[in-house]
Amino acid sequence: MPTTKTHAEEHQEQWQEIVADPILRDLPYKVETNHRGQIVLSPHKNQHSRQQKKIEKRLDSLLQSGEAFQEWAIATSGGTKQADAIWASDERRAEMEKTGDPTTLAPEICVEVMSASNDWDEMEAKMALYRDAGADEVWVVDETGRVHFFADEELEQSDRAPDFPDTI
Repeated sequence: MPTTKTHAEEHQEQWQEIVADPILRDLPYKVETNHRGQIVLSPHKNQHSRQQKKIEKRLDSLLQSGEAFQEWAIATSGGTKQADAIWASDERRAEMEKTGDPTTLAPEICVEVMSASNDWDEMEAKMALYRDAGADEVWVVDETGRVHFFADEELEQSDRAPDFPDTI
């Protein structure tokens, strides 16, 4: 009896083709796919990269037994997305690695840094995809640097990293 692939597994397979393509793998842009498997390119400004680095460093300093990363690919039911920053416990990262590359299991914390090309509708869609893939929290940093923390609903502060500032 043939096995049926989930949408996330289909996106995961397609992602392997994208990263193997010598033309696409060296693009200077954030590359994601949408729910149709179409490639979406997102160039961003240097300020965006600085904010990602600040988030990564702060998460690493606040949380033990895990690690923060930038531009982490997650195969979701709505395409492969690259969270701007993530934090995963050592245990979760081991579970994530078992699902393949890109992972189909989201880390505990996924962070998106908004730029002029983003809007809240897009952020809400990404939040839902990350949460459906298993993220405990999704944070959105708006263009003013304010950090919005979300779990089942918006939080005043992160449950996972309560000392993380609300502005970066």
